[in-house]
Formats: sequence, structure tokens, C-alpha cells
Amino acid sequence: MIYSSPRPAVDIPPVSLGDYVFEHASRWGDRPAIIDASTGHSLSFVEVHVGAQRVAAALAQRGWRKGDVLAIVCPNVPEFALAFHGVGLAGGVVTTASPSSSPAELAFQLRDSGARAVLTLPALLPGIRQAAADTDIDEWFTFGPTDGAVEFANLVRSDALRCSVAVDPRVDLMALPYSSGTTGRAKGVMLTHHNMVAMLAAVTAGTPHVGEVYLAFLPFFHIYGMQVTMNRPLRDGACCVVMRRFDLAELLQNIERYRVTQLSLVPPIVLALAKSPLVEQYDLSSLRRVNCGAAPLDPTLQQAAGARIGLPIRQAYGMTESSLGITVTSSALPDADKIKPGASGVLYPNMQARVVEPDTGQNLTTGHKGEILVRGPNIMRGYLHNPQMTDEMIDAEGWMRTGDIGYFDDEGYLFVTDRLKELIKVKGRQVAPAMLEGVLLEHPDVVDAAVIGVADEERGEVPRAFVVVRPGGALGADDILAFVEARVAPYERLHSVNFIEQIPKSPSGKILRRVLRGSA
Repeated sequence: MIYSSPRPAVDIPPVSLGDYVFEHASRWGDRPAIIDASTGHSLSFVEVHVGAQRVAAALAQRGWRKGDVLAIVCPNVPEFALAFHGVGLAGGVVTTASPSSSPAELAFQLRDSGARAVLTLPALLPGIRQAAADTDIDEWFTFGPTDGAVEFANLVRSDALRCSVAVDPRVDLMALPYSSGTTGRAKGVMLTHHNMVAMLAAVTAGTPHVGEVYLAFLPFFHIYGMQVTMNRPLRDGACCVVMRRFDLAELLQNIERYRVTQLSLVPPIVLALAKSPLVEQYDLSSLRRVNCGAAPLDPTLQQAAGARIGLPIRQAYGMTESSLGITVTSSALPDADKIKPGASGVLYPNMQARVVEPDTGQNLTTGHKGEILVRGPNIMRGYLHNPQMTDEMIDAEGWMRTGDIGYFDDEGYLFVTDRLKELIKVKGRQVAPAMLEGVLLEHPDVVDAAVIGVADEERGEVPRAFVVVRPGGALGADDILAFVEARVAPYERLHSVNFIEQIPKSPSGKILRRVLRGSA
């Protein structure tokens, strides 16, 4: 069965991402587009647009050619948007990386992407230089003055003539983020201008956000922050308040101070909203919409956090390879207020999906769990330098494997239950780690939890839990085992419990199970 979006298809203009994002910049004019939460300094829509054009022209003057790659290795700063779109307007490609990447990870990405230059913070420059020792990097830019690098502000202040580079939106790359995909080593995700424009067109369809206020603490180097809290506000005429890092108290303070209306979250932050005593100390009444993505959200946690902040939390689902989104709890449908706990919403416009039996590829019917396959104009062109993995990921008809397990209900709502590669096989029966994690989080003294499968001679695999308990709590392993046993089927019971201080997670909030396996 092929599922289609219940929302009308949207037109995708044949333009570059920069032209699409800045189409109405002159209309928004001097209104604040980006505000630095720590200083209050702001950039208007015109300043962002003109700044990006100057960056493009300055790069062209420095000899940049179409297809050249800039690596941005940096936390969120207001000028990130000027750099990102300046490179795009110059016909270049941006590859983004976390500043917490290991030297080996960063060195691989810089080599694999063919990056010509790096843009970072002065404090991060020495470490990145070491990681880039065996790469072809020949230019260094920094957000701020430092020896041995060109200050980015010099590009913004450039009096170079406007750069004009012809872009083929369906062919030319705009962004090259790195993702592990369904499994394995990180790979360069080739996102064209058309891919990213198609996604933004679907995201903004029927839901104008002029005058809304976003809080951008999700990293711009990740597709979630890049598209939702950087590109969408610029396109829509909304304001983006930028935080360099996540801190719960600062997040709550900024919501109150800047009267934030749109909040995009990941599950660990939803967990904090549900359990932290700080929440009651701040006025969150300005919030109009709260979304959560990047990883499945337990329904009980979703409802608890929503009740705590007085606003329902809507789920969305997507991946880097889809330029951001696949499904969303839509505000553009007649039943927009209908939120199903645990559901990640309905397909975005222009998207299709199938659910298949993982081993055979046979289509499954409504209500049956299987691997989720998707197709649409926002699906990546492929993996850089890796045609074999591209062919394994995307078939000849354009269907992309997500590596996620889930099902559609009879109203077209998608429920994502787990990762295909993370399912635990207990005597051949599948146990979803996310389900057990949801049960663990129901315990009032459990602050956070993760579950992995470990080898067992008799049963093949068994579930092992890693648990963070509330400070001062007196929980023991037997207490945890008994709590879960009373709530799950016999084959789903935990085999063992490890108590740890923190669950390792990626910047987007996904549990790093490989780290837990290494410590198991």
C-alpha cells in the first residue's frame, strides 16, 4: 500500500535555496530576523540578505569557484546564516560539522567532502587545524579576530561587486551534512538546492509564520536546526533568537524574555520539561506551538511534558537524507488540534510512503509494523563518493529506506516505534528498546534511561538497561527489574541494569547506543 499526504501538493519553484529563502527579505525590511540571546544584538532581514550577498561576492573575489566546499565547524552564532547562504549564493557547498566531533571524525569529513576552507570560532581553531593537518584546507575563516585566519566580518564588510552564479537547482549541491544513515560510518548527504527548497515549500505550505518568534538552540550544523530554526524563519518573516548551547534555565529564561512562540525540541529536552522543577519558575504563556523531532518520543512523556507547560507537544519525523522532514503533526489540516500520543503526524505535502516487511520487501497493510520507505522531491541525491550505499538506500523507483520501524493507522498518522538495527531479538521475538525506555521513564525516580541488546547464549539477545536516577534516590537494580517486569510481557523483561551518571547522546538527542555497547 502506498500512503500519500492528506495535504495538497505544493509547487516547487526552480530556484536556488538562497533565492527562495530571501524572496521576501525586502518586504520584511528592518524587522529583526536574528537576535543573539546572550547580547541582544540583532540583524534585520535586509542585513542578513545583503550580508550573504557580500560574503558571496567576497568569496568570488578570493577565487572561489562553483562547487567549492566550505566547512562550518561552529556552535550557533547569528552570522552562521550569512556564511551558509553566502556560500550558496556563490555557487558553493556547505558541509557542517559539530565542534565536538573527534579529531578523527572531523579529519575524515574534511577530506571526504573536499573542503577548501574552514569557518569556526577563534577558540576552536587550534584543534581544528590539527585535525585538518592531512587535508587540502587552504583557507581559514573565524567568527572573530585571531592570528592566522581571515575574520569573517571582513567578508561581510566587503565592497566587492555582487556575485552572480548560475545554479541548476536539481543538480547542484547546496549542503553536505554527514549522517550515518541506516547504519555504518558517517557519509556525506548530497542535498541539492531543489531538495532543500522542496522541503521548505512543504514546511511553510498553508502555515504563514510572519511575526512569530523561534528559539534556536538546536544546532544549525544539524539538518533540524538548519531548516527549522534558521531557514524557515528567514523565509517566513519570523524572528530567530539564537542560543550557542543548550541550558535549560537559559532556554526557559529566553522564552519568557523574548516571548518565544515557536519551540522545536528533541526528546531529552522534553524529558527535562516534564521533570525539572525549573519549569514552574518561568512564564511560558507566549508559546503557541511546540514540536519534537530527531528521535521517537514516548507517548507518556509527551503527555506529561505537555501538561506541565500547558501546551500539547506535537511530534514530527524526518532524517538528514530527507532534507529534514517526512511527517508532521500538521496545523494545516481541518483536525489540526488532533494530536495522537506517540504519533509523528501525517506525511508532508508531495511525500509518499510504504511500510514493508524488512526481509522480503513485501508491502504491509495499515496497522502492521515494518520498515518505513519514503519518496519525494526532498530526498537526497545520494551519498558522496558512495554509489553502492546510495543504491542500497534508494531503489530505482526513488523509494528510500529509512531504517526505521513503524506503521500507519487508518487516518494516515505514522507511528515510529524503533530503529531496524536496534531491535533486540529475544528467542526470535522483537523487543523495541524505545518501548522499554518509555516504561523506565514512568518511574518517578528515573531521570533518564537507555536500553541495548546484549548477547545471551540461551536466548540470542537480552535487554540491558542503563539508568540515571534522581539525586538522593535509593533505587536498586532489583527495584528497576521488578518495576519493568510488572509492565511488560515476559520476553520483554530486562535482564540487567547498569546505573550511570548520564546517557550519551548526539547533539540532536539520539541515544548513542554504540557508546553504551562499548561500556557494557
